[in-house]
Amino acid sequence: MFTGLVKCLGTVKDATPFGNGRRFRIDINSLASTSAVGQSIAVNGACLTITSLHGNEATFDAVSETVARTNLGRLRAGDTVNLEPALKAGDVLDGHIVLGHVDALAPVLAIDSGNAADRRLTISLPASIRHLVAEKGSVAVDGISLTVAEAGADWFTIAVIPHTWANSSLSRLSVGDGVNVEADVMARYAARLIQYPQAAAASDGVTMDLLRQNGFM
Repeated sequence: MFTGLVKCLGTVKDATPFGNGRRFRIDINSLASTSAVGQSIAVNGACLTITSLHGNEATFDAVSETVARTNLGRLRAGDTVNLEPALKAGDVLDGHIVLGHVDALAPVLAIDSGNAADRRLTISLPASIRHLVAEKGSVAVDGISLTVAEAGADWFTIAVIPHTWANSSLSRLSVGDGVNVEADVMARYAARLIQYPQAAAASDGVTMDLLRQNGFM
């Protein structure tokens, strides 16, 4: 689990095919000293596992599902990525709860970077998550916890403060680039309960029966 606060930028050293997925070698910079093989790091918002670590360079394997749903499949040597280590017990939750499970790859529709104090990006809103993104709600874009400034039927806009602009990959985006979008997990579960209220009630009953059968109640 993550908070959507980028800890540092990484540099892709190598990106090669790996089965139906891809294998990445990334310079994870300052995260290397506190990382180990088997740990999770969010790379542009996608939760990946470190499979090897040599100095500052970590290797990550992404399966075909991850490549298909994210912009990781488009990464090339020299590209910059947002990095965040997984939360530890007791860490401060400064952003919002981010799972590292990207919902959709969406193109950037417009970039208004004329006002340094209020840069705005407008991003396409895929049909699969339109009901999960609302004005003033939270959304993760390339792993960054952001507030939705405006939300239309098939688009949303985020306002980016100077610190985030300077310390993330957002400043490197161009119109047409695809970004990883993860909807707020709270909205996801609320939508599920609304869509299947009877199923939710039935599953609660099954859960209670299982607890009784196993002596927990």
